[in-house]
Order: sequence, then structure tokens, then C-alpha cells
Amino acid sequence: MEKTASELTAMEESAAGDIYIGGGESNALRQLAATAQRFWTDNPNVQFHLFSGSSADVSDRLDKGLLDFGILMEPRDLRKYDHMRLPVVDVWGVLMPGGYPLSKKTMVQPEDLWDVPLLVSQQMMQTNRFAQWFRRDYESLNIAATYNLIFNALLMVEAGLGCALAYEGLVNTEGRELCFRPVSPRMEDELYLVWKKFQVFSKAS
Repeated sequence: MEKTASELTAMEESAAGDIYIGGGESNALRQLAATAQRFWTDNPNVQFHLFSGSSADVSDRLDKGLLDFGILMEPRDLRKYDHMRLPVVDVWGVLMPGGYPLSKKTMVQPEDLWDVPLLVSQQMMQTNRFAQWFRRDYESLNIAATYNLIFNALLMVEAGLGCALAYEGLVNTEGRELCFRPVSPRMEDELYLVWKKFQVFSKAS
């Protein structure tokens, strides 16, 4: 109700109001942030509201009308949304303590992780994509923890709990006892900006 009332009020003004955007942790947000900055410079009466969560959380909020736009990573069913593919991909790799034996490698192979304590995203556990990459069932891996956002997983990695499977570029390893190595064979996710079909946008959106 508050969102609708705000949009009705904003219609009386020029390029003012609220824009609600949801997405997971991804480097695609850098491109979105640059676009938002340019838009806001020309329309300073617009306010952005950001929601961070898994693709399932973002989809749920889109469906309920709580978000105007979402950023979803593949694999997702996009049939109920209008969407555009973003010109970036997220590359998977392993975040590990700097002194870890695997840090001496330039790429991490599936068999390198078979017996290593792992921190994996909850979203990853809901698909078989990584199980196929590992060539093993998740039950046979040494999964020490699951996470939905990388920051808390990062603290666990720093504490020595294990290695986290994560997207490249989300954690700045400079000045920290951490390193990141991409996986091989390469794993990457395409990203999409999505919105509900037949959605009536506010003037700002």
C-alpha cells in the first residue's frame, strides 16, 4: 500500500519517486550502479531501494509487486518475465585462505575439492549443475557450511573453516590472507535484468 501511494504521489512530479531493484551478489551490479548514478544525476528526486537475496527471493518479490526490476542468474525459468540479457557473466571459482595448498595452483579441478571442506551457496545446492561439474553427488562431498550471501561465508573462510565456491570479483583479497582461483572446466552464469510481464511502471521506473 505504501509503495502504491508513493507512486501515485510521484506521478504529480517529473521523474521523481522510488525504484525497487533486487538481485544476488554479482559483478553485474557494477554496471547497474553506473547506470543508476547517471540516471540519478539527471533525476535527483528519484530514490533507489536495493534488496539483496537469492534468485528465489528476488523472483518472489517480483511476483508480489515489491520489486520493479530484478537481476537473475541462470539457470532460471524466465518465461513469466520480460527480460534482457546483460553483457556480463559471473565466473565461478574458489575462495580460500592464502596459505592453503590449492593456492599454489592457477586453476582448481573438480578432484582438487573432493576431500576439501567446502562452503557452498544454498542456491547452488538446488541444482545439479555443480554436481555434474564435480562428477560426484553433493552427499559425497565434504560440505562444511552453506550460505546465501558471501560476506558471512568470507568470515568462515578467514577463520579456516574451508574453501568457498563463489563468484569472481565479489571479495577483494588484497591485503587479506585470502586468494581466489577460478575453476576448470570453466563455470560461468549469464545474467538477466527482468521485470513482470504487463507491469505498469511508475514514472521513475
